[in-house]
Amino acid sequence: MNESDGVLVLEGPQPGSLSTFEGKLAGATPTENGRRKDRGYGEVVFNTSMSGYQEILTDPSYAGQIICMTYPHIGNTGINLQDNESAFPHCAGLVVHDLVEVASNWRSTQNLPEFLKQSGIPALTDIDTRKLTLLLRSNGVMRGLILDKKDLPRAQELFDSLPLFSGRDFIREVSVKEAKVLPAKGKKLYRVCALDFGVKQNSLDIFSLAGCEVVLLPADSTASTILSYQPDGLFLSNGPGDPERADYAVTTLQAVLGKLPVFGICMGHQILSLALGAKTFKLKFGHRGSNQPVLDRTTGKVQITPQNHGYAVEADSLPQSVQVTHVHLNDQTVAGISAPDKRAFSVQFHPEASPGPHDSRGAFDRFIGMMRGN
Repeated sequence: MNESDGVLVLEGPQPGSLSTFEGKLAGATPTENGRRKDRGYGEVVFNTSMSGYQEILTDPSYAGQIICMTYPHIGNTGINLQDNESAFPHCAGLVVHDLVEVASNWRSTQNLPEFLKQSGIPALTDIDTRKLTLLLRSNGVMRGLILDKKDLPRAQELFDSLPLFSGRDFIREVSVKEAKVLPAKGKKLYRVCALDFGVKQNSLDIFSLAGCEVVLLPADSTASTILSYQPDGLFLSNGPGDPERADYAVTTLQAVLGKLPVFGICMGHQILSLALGAKTFKLKFGHRGSNQPVLDRTTGKVQITPQNHGYAVEADSLPQSVQVTHVHLNDQTVAGISAPDKRAFSVQFHPEASPGPHDSRGAFDRFIGMMRGN
């Protein structure tokens, strides 16, 4: 890597209050006439996964975010052609303690620094990610900029010129623009309509391998459009941002509920909850990582789950007809619901298990069982 001095600048809770972390630049150049649009500027969040960085970088749910990996050694298995969760990374930047150039994996086709540069993603390495994580846990997520150190005097000017994240509809930015039909592997057993809020490839692969033809639809599709495909079930995908910005999806779902089985994950879980009359709120620093403990109240078992979200459902706002099936054990937030009278359920985590673990893959089996019964 041809490293040069760089800095991560965070906007503090008080106006004009900035925090800085100095390191070495890697990946794409963060400045182009001052700054590259939507690269190097984002909401700074931390992820506690020890592996799976390729799936994390290509997860559309990270749109508009600079990701700090708490595990110190990132990049040792390189990048391969099989593990991308979307066509390209949607995140705004990457911050690590040690960015590895020498990859050691038989599937690797390039190293992580090359992938970041090719994808236009700036990175900062050689910083104290423990200190940064503690700051985010204390203050909550903050707006951040990855800059060449020489641009540090312009940091406040850049923050003042850049848009806030509140009110921004990231779902429309990452969703497909027109319907796509994805065939089943082998004999077609079911047709699933999937509202694309920022879907991950492995969710689509699971459906395909289970004999499901998937009709991938834009997030703002209407109820009549969904029903015109005569699906056996409706899947609500994961996605980035504030669920309350997707009021169009809530309206659509309210018109569909009860007419076919519905299964939501992550953003889909929040959209379903809003459609049922609940409220959502922003978490201080979110749940991001593949080691999040969740209690399944229906079985009494604890699952270790992958999660990536900054919002949660208010438990007290759920109607009495809705059962809270899963609870996050770190903060007791709602991690899963079931609405039997509407034939709908959802989970706040990622049961497609990409990058893992596989504890909760049974959620897909449950949905397919509902379609079989339907």
